[in-house]
Amino acid sequence: MPDYPLIADHGLIGDLQTAALVSTDGCVDWFCAPRFDSPSIFGALLDAARGGHFRIRPAAGAFTTKQLYFPDSAVLVTRFLTEAGVGEVVDFMPVGGAVATTSHRLVRMVRCVRGEMTFAVDIAPRFDYGRENFETHLSEDGAVFEGPRTAVTVHLVRQADDERIARTWVEDGDVRGEVRLAAGQMRGLMLQTGTAGPVRQMRVAEAQHLFEETVDFWEGWLRGSTYAGRWRETLNRSAITLKLMTYAPTGALVAAPTAALPEQIGGERNWDYRYTWVRDASFSVYSLLGMGFTDEAAALGRWLRDRVDEQADKNGGGPLKIMYRVDGSSDLHEETLEHWEGYRGSAPVRIGNGAADQLQLDIYGEALDSLYVADRHGLAPGHQGWLRICELLDWVAGNWDQPEEGIWETRGGRQDFTYGRLMCWVALDRGIRLAAEHGRPGPVARWERERDAVYQQIMDRGWSPTRRAFRQHYATDVLDSALLRMPTVGFVTPADPMWLSTLDAMDTELVTDSLVYRYDPAASPDGLRGSEGTFSLCTFSYVTALAGAGRLGKARVTFEKMLTYANHLGLYSEEIALTGEQIGNFPQAFTHLALIDAAIALDRELDRHPSVGRRGTVLAGL
Repeated sequence: MPDYPLIADHGLIGDLQTAALVSTDGCVDWFCAPRFDSPSIFGALLDAARGGHFRIRPAAGAFTTKQLYFPDSAVLVTRFLTEAGVGEVVDFMPVGGAVATTSHRLVRMVRCVRGEMTFAVDIAPRFDYGRENFETHLSEDGAVFEGPRTAVTVHLVRQADDERIARTWVEDGDVRGEVRLAAGQMRGLMLQTGTAGPVRQMRVAEAQHLFEETVDFWEGWLRGSTYAGRWRETLNRSAITLKLMTYAPTGALVAAPTAALPEQIGGERNWDYRYTWVRDASFSVYSLLGMGFTDEAAALGRWLRDRVDEQADKNGGGPLKIMYRVDGSSDLHEETLEHWEGYRGSAPVRIGNGAADQLQLDIYGEALDSLYVADRHGLAPGHQGWLRICELLDWVAGNWDQPEEGIWETRGGRQDFTYGRLMCWVALDRGIRLAAEHGRPGPVARWERERDAVYQQIMDRGWSPTRRAFRQHYATDVLDSALLRMPTVGFVTPADPMWLSTLDAMDTELVTDSLVYRYDPAASPDGLRGSEGTFSLCTFSYVTALAGAGRLGKARVTFEKMLTYANHLGLYSEEIALTGEQIGNFPQAFTHLALIDAAIALDRELDRHPSVGRRGTVLAGL
């Protein structure tokens, strides 16, 4: 089997309409254009032999690599250290505007900072997941790869006297080359999508100007953060990562920029996450507002409102789809790429997402809660917005008491999931509050009646007397870490004995060395073979729950331990395997959202109790 880098051995760059992954050995092995959910141009991450790549690294000899982000930016620097010299590849994508475009630029600057170095360049695109043929045209200033539906142009960043520095050639349709540099010299390439030329001369000064513009954008954007807590650098990186996964033309946030990265190496839990979940978008509003990014929160709120409006126009208020494409369309037909082997042999490789049509009742609570939080930050809905909210709440009031697939998108059949009921309670509760606080009209008496019925049903059927804990669904005693949000949304108080007993039960069953599983699939079959790792979102939610319950020593140690599982750039995938390896789609928005929420909650509680965490108290948290 070909070599695959670890999932964590990547950095992310992007232009707010699409993104690329760059490995620590200088390889772009995942890049889709013109959007996150478009077919791939480079996909070696899912098939090293047939997926396509864009690699720049030392041409010969052993080398050591280091990777970092240029401070406060999404500009990625990969450093190569050899006996002959030190070189760098600086990768970035100039930020696009708020208008969707087919043309995107990926700039790769190559420089020698000490000694001398010859870089090997290998450009091997494979359009449409390797299903579209193309022709290659090479000139002295670059190359064009042209297929029936897709085209890419690569411009050489060069100086007039480069004949002795760089050489290129075509081999089996791919472009290969070498760049020989001495200390202080810089060259590079700019890949441009959506165009079949013309290739043009591009000078180093022009590329340097694009670099400075890109850094200026990210530094300026980050200055909008209001977070000044204990983990500022960590949260800044999470905020930049979330921004990189935002589609600027609509404000939609993808769950991850990747598809089919496995939750278990060699397993079948391989899903396409390049879409916008109502749940993720809703959670994003809390996190972004918590850091002061009101424009992004407002854009997500508008995206959610548009989805509600569309559903109201179609069928009177619901049900919503659980996920959409970044442009708001809902065709997410799932198919399998039979010709790709998958990451480290993890097949099937799925694109599209068949879970899009599942019924997941929790999304209504998350959407309404985010609108309520936005309202408290001055982003109140107008009259038409309120009418749509009323229609949505009327649907929830009439449909909450039915089996569903649940938050984890299980494929083992519908159940009466406690978390889904919990979030229906949240939806109705937030609607009632909005009506009261703004004097808005609506069938509040009905909403109150149904809200109270949901509450009573959860207490009667969602509580397991034998486990002394709230359970995953009414037909099982299995625990579910989604319920860590019960005190966060106000359904129970953090000190309620029923909640503390639930938290203790989760400690016993779902927590291992501070890492948290979603649930036990062996005890609660989810319709899929194999197992999975601990879920990073749930670990950060666990921190928030511990902090709220006053278990601050344990909360802080858990948080600090979890920070050690980040990759070298501070990025997180979906899950962590037993070995500590990051698995699942990468980076995952949900994880970075939960990290921000946990840090803010922990900061708040530590400020209230400043003695916690001092000498002699943290050890007790272990």
